[in-house]
Amino acid sequence: MGKIAICPGSFDPVTIGHLDIIRRSAAIFDKVIVVVMTNYRKTATYSFSVEERMDLIRRASADIANVEVDSDAGLLAEYARRKGADVIVKGLRAVSDFEDEFLQALTNKKLNPAVETVFMASSVENMFMSSTMIKQVCALGGDISQFLPAPVRADIIARLKTIS
Repeated sequence: MGKIAICPGSFDPVTIGHLDIIRRSAAIFDKVIVVVMTNYRKTATYSFSVEERMDLIRRASADIANVEVDSDAGLLAEYARRKGADVIVKGLRAVSDFEDEFLQALTNKKLNPAVETVFMASSVENMFMSSTMIKQVCALGGDISQFLPAPVRADIIARLKTIS
């Protein structure tokens, strides 16, 4: 079957930074599962439902043949076990991301020794970008189109403008 990687996240909404990590992962691994996870620290602030986020990711990554999209509300380590994944790919924007991601990686390794976590540095042009930042810029009337994947740009902007 080949190497299976999981790219987890909340993806609320999916950004060109997310898509860059997904695309680069797909070039390395045989199969990439982009999994929309429930982040219990963010549940009250989601702008899109799980199903909507999955749809946006599917549309944004439609040109990447070895990507599938899924969701899960449980432990990432258990999800990786169920899917037979070899690797969890986590994008890092800055050093400030590392500590939390490192602790999560250690926990996942303890819960599922068969899975490795690989940290992928964001591309320089995407290092500052986060879904939270994009939502804030939109709420203040800024143009966020350059931060969003073209296939889903209009839908994301329309939604964010209605909740701003």
